[in-house]
Amino acid sequence: MEQLADIEYNRLEPNKEYEELINKVVNECFKTEGLDKLKLYISITLTVPEVIQDANKKFRNIDKPTDVLSFPMFEKQELEEMLKNGYEVEDVLGDLIISIPKVKEQAVEYGHSFERELAYMVVHGFYHLMGYDHMEENDKKEMRQKEDAVLNKLGITRD
Repeated sequence: MEQLADIEYNRLEPNKEYEELINKVVNECFKTEGLDKLKLYISITLTVPEVIQDANKKFRNIDKPTDVLSFPMFEKQELEEMLKNGYEVEDVLGDLIISIPKVKEQAVEYGHSFERELAYMVVHGFYHLMGYDHMEENDKKEMRQKEDAVLNKLGITRD
């Protein structure tokens, strides 16, 4: 499996199971969106609530922890152009920061597995990097359909 995710840990011990799941999800996201033809990758930091809260405050002026933060490197139109014309430069699609304790908490809250919640955080963050968001109902619906399509392809369900 190609490595399309550069995974780092901030105040957490490395975990092979996390890495295997993340790489599987990222690879499917890239394949689904045709990005596997480009030389892009995602930088992912797995961390704790205090670190993600600091980043949330610094970059979004929101002083509270969250589950995932996304920092895209390209505008949606730029990505569409890259897909249309090709892009031969190795580059980062963007950065994701994921709070592993928050993922564990939400898995319990939503009544599904930790693996499903972590996979969802990765695919959700990926689509933010692709320029999608969920502020308007139509945008939210489109983003959710894309997220569900990737997770369903991988057999990762809410059960």
